[in-house]
Amino acid sequence: MTNTVTKEAVLAALSKVQEPELHKDLVTLNMIRALDIKDNVVSFTIMLTTPACPLKTQIEKEARQAVMGVEGVKSVSIKFDSDVPNDGRMRGLLSMPIRNAIAVGSGKGGVGKSTIAVNIAIALAQSGARVGLMDADIYGPNIPTMLGVDRLPPPQGQRLIPAQAYGIKMMSMGLLVKPGQPLIWRGPMLNSAIRQFLGDVEWGELDYLIVDLPPGTGDASLSLAQALPLSGAVIVTLPQLVSLEDASRGLNMFRTLEVPILGIVENMSYLDLPDGTRMDIFGSGGGEQLAQATGANFLGKVPIDQDVRIGGDSGKPILVSHPDSPVANALREIAQKVAAQVSVAALSAKNELPINIVE
Repeated sequence: MTNTVTKEAVLAALSKVQEPELHKDLVTLNMIRALDIKDNVVSFTIMLTTPACPLKTQIEKEARQAVMGVEGVKSVSIKFDSDVPNDGRMRGLLSMPIRNAIAVGSGKGGVGKSTIAVNIAIALAQSGARVGLMDADIYGPNIPTMLGVDRLPPPQGQRLIPAQAYGIKMMSMGLLVKPGQPLIWRGPMLNSAIRQFLGDVEWGELDYLIVDLPPGTGDASLSLAQALPLSGAVIVTLPQLVSLEDASRGLNMFRTLEVPILGIVENMSYLDLPDGTRMDIFGSGGGEQLAQATGANFLGKVPIDQDVRIGGDSGKPILVSHPDSPVANALREIAQKVAAQVSVAALSAKNELPINIVE
């Protein structure tokens, strides 16, 4: 006679499975939901802290093995859902909750910062998260071109409605001025524009707001950090020494403003040639050196690929036009690391477990 499998036995098995980044077991973290057993077939949902969890496959494998080890279990069915934790920072300017705000910055222009911001946003949206992208590069707003957007939807009353593309909501100064019109801003005007992007835009509820900052350490970055409490910042650099010096200044600016550094991305790291060799056009290993020197996380290298430039010009980012390319895979992995870090930091800061959701 087959033993009847109990929920207690299944939960006891799952209590031995660790969440790799939070270093606690799935049961303690309240990640096991909708547990059901019928004819010794076990089904349950694992509630992740981000839909872009980089270790989802590992968690599923270990949970499946643990439950299959319970005497009498015939098979296991596992579903995934997610509940992105709020970082706990007050954002009184915003009418709807934004759970996490992530700045993408650099010390200088020309390092592909906007490309990284756009593709991180798309990767998170493709994973199932609710994502907004704010183009705070007031002087050179390129994101509308990169996303193939040329106008905003009609406003609702006094509130601006963000454009939508590839599953993300987007707002940019490039959509509020005529093409080719020079953008000449003084500090107070710039501060006002950034606050308007936060306070007058109907963002709705977002898991992540990605903010593409202008290059350098000027007024726009300072205004944003003061107006919008940031969960953290991602620093983009090229491998060569000059770029590293600039990136280091950007990193130190965020630290001075007490914005956590989520990590460093080395863009345009290398070019893979048709004969299989690799060319380091801008040098090698600089991003990792900067991470080591500053004690920051190194999030990854993004190779050079002409499809990135073509996609940016045509309004089809690489994660949409070539989703299986090495560049897209590198960017997706970076987005997963960023999301995982933000979740771990949010839960650690509040020192609490994910919110209970009634089944």
